[in-house]
Amino acid sequence: MYILPKKESLRMIAALAEDYDLYGPVLQDVSGEPLFDRAMDPADVRLDAAITYNPPKGVLFPQSERILSYRYDRESRKASIRRDDLVRPKALVGLRSCDLNGLLCLDRFFLGQEYVDDVYLDHRKKMFIVANTCVRPFPQCFCVCTDSGPSAREGFDVNLTEAGDDYLFEAGSDKGEALAKRLGLKEAGPDASARKGRIVDASIARFDAEATENKAWISRVVNRITTGFIGNEVWEYVGDQCFECGACAFVCPTCSCFNIEDVASGEGGADRMRSWDSCSFEGYTRMAGDHNPRKPVEDRRNKRFFCKLSYTQSKKYLRPGCVGCGRCARVCPGDIGLPNVVTYIRRETTKAGTR
Repeated sequence: MYILPKKESLRMIAALAEDYDLYGPVLQDVSGEPLFDRAMDPADVRLDAAITYNPPKGVLFPQSERILSYRYDRESRKASIRRDDLVRPKALVGLRSCDLNGLLCLDRFFLGQEYVDDVYLDHRKKMFIVANTCVRPFPQCFCVCTDSGPSAREGFDVNLTEAGDDYLFEAGSDKGEALAKRLGLKEAGPDASARKGRIVDASIARFDAEATENKAWISRVVNRITTGFIGNEVWEYVGDQCFECGACAFVCPTCSCFNIEDVASGEGGADRMRSWDSCSFEGYTRMAGDHNPRKPVEDRRNKRFFCKLSYTQSKKYLRPGCVGCGRCARVCPGDIGLPNVVTYIRRETTKAGTR
């Protein structure tokens, strides 16, 4: 572990900008709210910003992306397929632990199963990740309930932990070690790990007093959702509250639903586009012949929370599908973000146990 003086953090970000397209928390000009976005100037990256309104998943799993092009020659009756390498190296700076865990879930979805997504893999191979420990929780956070924070344990090239006038600079890869040597950083000393541990413990101790918007004791709900031991009236209530807007899926760091569409480009050519989709949408599960096995909205809500909280999905992702960032609760107009649904399920379970 190394010591990075805070006044030298901009030099670190500028060094990354020499080799990578730079992304991080950037404050919007009008609202002043932080978004995880492209930073044209290293000084625009705010390591002290609150959790961003959007997750960083859009950097390596873009909302809309061309994955290949093809052209069909009618005379020869042959098709030619082309996949351009449009992926540029990217540095993601200032990732909170919840968002980094979200990227690891995406890794296991796109790379860790029977098939490997080559387009996603191109993004992932050309990436440098600088994680940022939350030394105090934000109001909407519940990462301690999902084992996602407040500090990253894996998946980073560098992890920064604020410690007074310095950052504890933890290299998690050879690229991270190379950056530390490039910057000429000093060793942090033998007590650095213990010092970081005290900072993380202090952050966790603040959750009850400061992370007041959401509480989601999901461990008590996992068994109920996995076994289906939840009454239909619960999902009907949740479905009645749902606007089917898809906002929860688009701000969720782990949601990976997508749609594939071929778009004509003229003269017998077409681009195959991949874009975000959501299990909230009725059309997502519609089949040929207009059959839809999940037409009622409550069935689609059931599926979403099964994906986030069931033990079956946890085995696939090696962790819960929810990372505790609180974004779904913030954007949901129907007030059925995951923390509220967990609370409702627990309340209904308690009622059932007393009857």
